[in-house]
Amino acid sequence: MAAIGVLIPALNPDNKLIKLMNELITITAPITAIIVVDDGSDAQHQPIFTQLGTLTDSRLHILHHPQNRGKGAALKTGFDYCQRQLPQLTGIATMDSDGQHTVAALQHCLQQFAQTPHDLVIGVRQFTETIPFRSRFGNLLTSSLVRLLTHQSISDTQTGLRVIPMTYAQQLINFPGDRFEFEFDMLLEARKYDVKVTEAPIPTIYLDGNKSSHFRVIRDSIAIYSRFFKFAASGLASFLIDISLFYLVISLIGNHVLNSILIATVISRVLSSIANYLINHHLVFDHAGHQTLIKYGLLFLVQMFASGYLTNLLTWALPTTSGQWMPTLAKMIVDFILFIISYQIQRDFIFKEGTPSHVHH
Repeated sequence: MAAIGVLIPALNPDNKLIKLMNELITITAPITAIIVVDDGSDAQHQPIFTQLGTLTDSRLHILHHPQNRGKGAALKTGFDYCQRQLPQLTGIATMDSDGQHTVAALQHCLQQFAQTPHDLVIGVRQFTETIPFRSRFGNLLTSSLVRLLTHQSISDTQTGLRVIPMTYAQQLINFPGDRFEFEFDMLLEARKYDVKVTEAPIPTIYLDGNKSSHFRVIRDSIAIYSRFFKFAASGLASFLIDISLFYLVISLIGNHVLNSILIATVISRVLSSIANYLINHHLVFDHAGHQTLIKYGLLFLVQMFASGYLTNLLTWALPTTSGQWMPTLAKMIVDFILFIISYQIQRDFIFKEGTPSHVHH
């Protein structure tokens, strides 16, 4: 039998949280625990938590952060509490405290989880023109990035209504990120832990134009994309070294000769790849992975020769010129395609965090 804990992070909640709780406690199985994490709410909102404490339901647990630490930190606090105090749980359902998630929507997700208990079930909202623009735009952006990087089609990356297998929740405790980027990483990293993301459609509810959301559009969006941004910056730095040296060498020995293009590629790629490896290993992927230098070296060799031969092929396909700009342009096109492929290889194979042996199905 499934045993589900419902986890609700709350920052300065209002009476909608009381209403939600009164509805939640009417549900019996499979909900065996309800955990509310006060993420440093101010004194004005403490009476809400006091009122929650008067509810006579032994399943209710209220945790407090002395200061606001972020939604991701609140979720991790709840996951850690469940692991230590509620080891019987098989899954943890997360809900927002502002009334956007109904108990009926939760039950729909729980029904899906009962059928696929090893999957991360997410409640997917239906986006229409009536939805606030910042929510539609942000969701479109993150969904596109997830599809590019993980080959998974997740239509609602910002939904807070999720049912998470306990085995995955135990790994999430150690994830970096304390704010909204944590929920994004939860989806991005699921594949590494052999966790499939399954969608369950739910109603879309935005109250007062979504004013209650604590999502800081610019700052949190930057945090969400920070890893890819750092990889792109690392790639840009090595690209500038690479393309500058390539242009210099090809200027000295001529172009439209396979050997000259390969020689220029080798010299520029060796020096730029040393810089790229050091930046990625230390800054982008935070020392994750094993035997990374050997794996990166193999990728470097394959990518170097692919770049050389494909650049030469594209150079011959492009209009002939007497200068060095056409092979350089061809190299830029080829290397951009290889850059996207390289990111996925480095993330999934070279700098992959070790998957604990007890994570299985």
